[in-house]
Amino acid sequence: MQTQQPLWAIISRMRTTKYYNIAGHLLQLTADHATFSQLCNCQPFEVDATESGLKKDHREVLLQTEVIHHQSMPEGWKEECRQTEEGDEIACGFVGDQPAFRFFSHGLSAGWLVCSPDYRHATIATESLPQLALNNGMMVSYALATANRGTLLFHSSVVSRNQRAYMFLGPSGTGKSTHTQLWLQHIEGSRLLNDDNPIVRIDSQGHAHVYGSPWSGKTPCYRNEHYPLGGIVRLSQAPYNAIRRMNPLESYATLLSSISGKRWDKDIADGLHESLNTLVTLSSVWYMECLPDKAAAIMTSETI
Repeated sequence: MQTQQPLWAIISRMRTTKYYNIAGHLLQLTADHATFSQLCNCQPFEVDATESGLKKDHREVLLQTEVIHHQSMPEGWKEECRQTEEGDEIACGFVGDQPAFRFFSHGLSAGWLVCSPDYRHATIATESLPQLALNNGMMVSYALATANRGTLLFHSSVVSRNQRAYMFLGPSGTGKSTHTQLWLQHIEGSRLLNDDNPIVRIDSQGHAHVYGSPWSGKTPCYRNEHYPLGGIVRLSQAPYNAIRRMNPLESYATLLSSISGKRWDKDIADGLHESLNTLVTLSSVWYMECLPDKAAAIMTSETI
């Protein structure tokens, strides 16, 4: 006699596919219903999944991703390097000829990601921290798939004002979020666009636009909006407020340190380099030493 399976076991096998338009790039994600319930941050970017809806979107699917659960890393994992920030770690390496990544948080294995060599297909596996694995896996695979398509994923906080976007850069703890909050409090018409991972895309006419994304660090701000880039400010803490415009070489180095991507991969590095060169010529990049006060926000807004 065959034992009837519980409802949760049947539902867990039910899989569906959804599509997301992030900064003009179309992503396809296949997963079970429970996975999509953890991706509320992606809902503002979801597009019509029907064939007619995709045709209306006028874009090919750039990245196809599948989510699985509680499966071990495929055999042959070789680690190249590891990045650590505030207790979270991303280990980069390979499984055979496929780029692969492992995600950890405070010693726990959150999950892993394996990409095809051309970064057009990806598998995300969740382990002890499924939401962290999902968001890290989607963000990393997106950054790699779009790196040679005029697209840059920044570590930045960004506000919009008067139909322009203004980005604030700097290492963690510099005060990026604090400065954007000062704009929101003291600069009329300011609005938070993203607090950690905005996307800059350079269009076919050579114009730079800043897009909101499904990834915004600890601040839940997932706006499916974009604005022309108004300016970029690299912040540094100081006992005074002072701002100056950077020269092109300084600007390039500052921007390079704030973008996501495997810069040791030649194809990706070439794409990022081309986009950064264009961005440096298009935008004004400023260096600001500042206090976390109203005067600093007024100085940046009046200068840039």
